[in-house]
Amino acid sequence: MKKRRPRPISTYVHDPNMAEDFRVVARKILRYANRGLPLIDFLREISKMLIEFSQCDEIEMRFKKGAKYYHCKAKGPPEFSFRLENMPSVQNEEGKGIPCSEDESGVERLCRTIFAKGINTSLPFFSKSGSFWIGDIKNPLLLNSDAEIEYRISNFSTGEDHNSLAMIPLEVKSDSPGLLILKSKQKFFFTAKEIDFYESLAQNLVLAIAHQHAQSELCERIKELTCLYDIAKIVEQPEISTEDILQGIVEILPPAWQYPEIASAQIIFDNSSFTTSGFKVGKHTQMADILISGEKRGVIEVSYAEDKPELDEGPFLKEERNLIDTVAREVALITERRQVQEERLRLREQLRHADRLATLGQLASGVAHELNEPLANILGFAQLSQKYNGTPKQVKNDLEKIIKASLHAREVVKKLLIFARQMPTKMATINLNKIVEEGLYFLESRCEKEGIDLERSLSPELSEVVADPAQLHQVLVNLVVNAIQAMPDGGRLKVTTSTTENHISLIVEDTGVGMSKKIIDKIFLPFFTTKDIGEGTGLGLPVVHGIVTLHGGTIEVKSEVGHGSTFEVRLPIAKSKKNKEKE
Repeated sequence: MKKRRPRPISTYVHDPNMAEDFRVVARKILRYANRGLPLIDFLREISKMLIEFSQCDEIEMRFKKGAKYYHCKAKGPPEFSFRLENMPSVQNEEGKGIPCSEDESGVERLCRTIFAKGINTSLPFFSKSGSFWIGDIKNPLLLNSDAEIEYRISNFSTGEDHNSLAMIPLEVKSDSPGLLILKSKQKFFFTAKEIDFYESLAQNLVLAIAHQHAQSELCERIKELTCLYDIAKIVEQPEISTEDILQGIVEILPPAWQYPEIASAQIIFDNSSFTTSGFKVGKHTQMADILISGEKRGVIEVSYAEDKPELDEGPFLKEERNLIDTVAREVALITERRQVQEERLRLREQLRHADRLATLGQLASGVAHELNEPLANILGFAQLSQKYNGTPKQVKNDLEKIIKASLHAREVVKKLLIFARQMPTKMATINLNKIVEEGLYFLESRCEKEGIDLERSLSPELSEVVADPAQLHQVLVNLVVNAIQAMPDGGRLKVTTSTTENHISLIVEDTGVGMSKKIIDKIFLPFFTTKDIGEGTGLGLPVVHGIVTLHGGTIEVKSEVGHGSTFEVRLPIAKSKKNKEKE
């Protein structure tokens, strides 16, 4: 584009290329509007173009977009600088906002006069379209709005050493007035013909701003829809975990925001954090709560690392507020559906487990009854043979081994019968502390031998329970023996009893090898064991589970590999006669 050098009006000669120059820059401005740039980037490019084209030292634009008023200022050579900021507004006589401040400087008073259209366009420094231009702002102005009113503007300073000034109205809409302000240090920089062309250019600038706004909104809608579509694609992936879904969602959030290059995101859900690479809380953050059934379960955050112009919500758009709220609702729905699916699978697995237990129970009962008779014969004949006086010493030793093996086998059969619920129960009102003391009495020596510190923490005010003492004794022994076996190199074993309003607890805690979640899911399955062959039957914990369930209680397990395990048995408190009568 050919550069022009405006000259004083007294020496002005019509330039036939001027009209074409203005048309070229007007078309270029409109092309920029089609790029869908963010507002600040669009205004920066347009301001730079106008500085280069007009050769002014400074230009300003004031306009309204949405509910906010903006003021951008650009300065020209030797270095280009640009600033966009919010500006105050005042109400005109019709009660509509205009982008002006209330101070009484000459420039602001003149701006308000131009917006009010209360000027006499016959004055030499006003055009018929209401534009103002002057070549020497250091001389006071006298504005005659009618025959009887004189409006003198003094203190007419721009705050810089400018001499020439032009103010061109930007009529975006009747309720959205704007202003293009051109400044130059050269006196009599503008000509009447140039002002005429600038007024035409201003109309193109108005169209460009409106078009940019539409294009920018369209781009933002596309980004939002793309974000939601990508979330849907992530969720549809087969066998994807909730953790992978949340990480995938957090990665696609920044591109949906207006400034993706400085945006980062984070999702915090149930105390787990999912972040984009290099996430850190920036200067500006937009947040939305993740609510499930009215309960806050987490939060979504999008942060900007740099300052950006004030828009609808800080530097964020109102559409971005809608988007982050929508994403938060989607995350809530996704996790809720996942929880329902997991609960359905858990219940289905429980039904399968119950069916397997019923089948195994029937099998165990049959096997136990079939084994009881031959075991009784083996044990009886072995004991009779042992009593015979003429039996050699080696034979007596062998008979002792037979008796011990038979007793062990009988104990396994007993466990099978308990597991199959074939053993009769003898319910009584008991104090669990007594069961614990009796059981630990026989296990203290073993703990000492294994290098295990045994601690007791028994509640002195423990409520009574209705239970079978023998079966609760077996629960305690199985849990303690398991804990001892989990500490081959010694450790600490703590047995605790406590009481609440509705139940009592027996807690067995060790500092042993611990278990993975995969193992925890299987420990109550019959015949499942992590011990070597010959060291365990896989019936200890299933029997414990069966006894606890039979007594209307529950058992919970917490364990971490390398950090020990905790088993908590909860049993319902025995109801007093008085409470029964009330019921």
